[in-house]
Amino acid sequence: MSTYATVVKFFQDSGVFIYFSILIMAVGLAISLERFIYLGYARRSNRKVWDELLPLLRGGKFQEVYSVTSQSNAAISKIVNHGLGRVKTARRREDIDAAMEEGMMEIVPRLEKRTHYIATFANVITLVGLLGTIIGLIKAFTAVAQVNPAEKAELLSASISIAMNNTAFALMVAIPFLLIHAFLQARTSEIVDGLEAAKISFLNLVERAKAETAQTK
Repeated sequence: MSTYATVVKFFQDSGVFIYFSILIMAVGLAISLERFIYLGYARRSNRKVWDELLPLLRGGKFQEVYSVTSQSNAAISKIVNHGLGRVKTARRREDIDAAMEEGMMEIVPRLEKRTHYIATFANVITLVGLLGTIIGLIKAFTAVAQVNPAEKAELLSASISIAMNNTAFALMVAIPFLLIHAFLQARTSEIVDGLEAAKISFLNLVERAKAETAQTK
């Protein structure tokens, strides 16, 4: 029997609950792919923009920094833009920090959005698979009770094998989902840590620029 035929027979013999598992798997894979693409783009765009902003910040060219961040949709641009908007009026470092934290509060939920669903789907598909197995076993024992005693062992063995397909498929999906969830969480934390580091660098450079301006007066 070919691999394709084996896979088709596997799903045909697994009962109706396998289709719920397939639906959960499809939605989970779609979310995983979308999050992977989004976080990858956010990571690259943040690095690119920060590499462009850092020399300008070190040179005290805040007007040029404002121009760059206003034209960019990167997360780091929005945070720096919030900070620049408070630089002229703020007297303390904490005031600028608070403004940038407002930007962080807008950005971080977007980075974490929908990722938690993947872990939820891993748990749900495991339970659905278990439910499919239990329903399959109930049907198997009901069927066995109505057949010839000589056929019971063979029928019971086949029925149990079919029922276990649900749990097997659920575990084959749930385990990768948990790994994907861990990877996406790690990638999100990496991006957030990078934003925090950029925020501190920005605050330090602003303070240094203010100190140099005060010395020249």
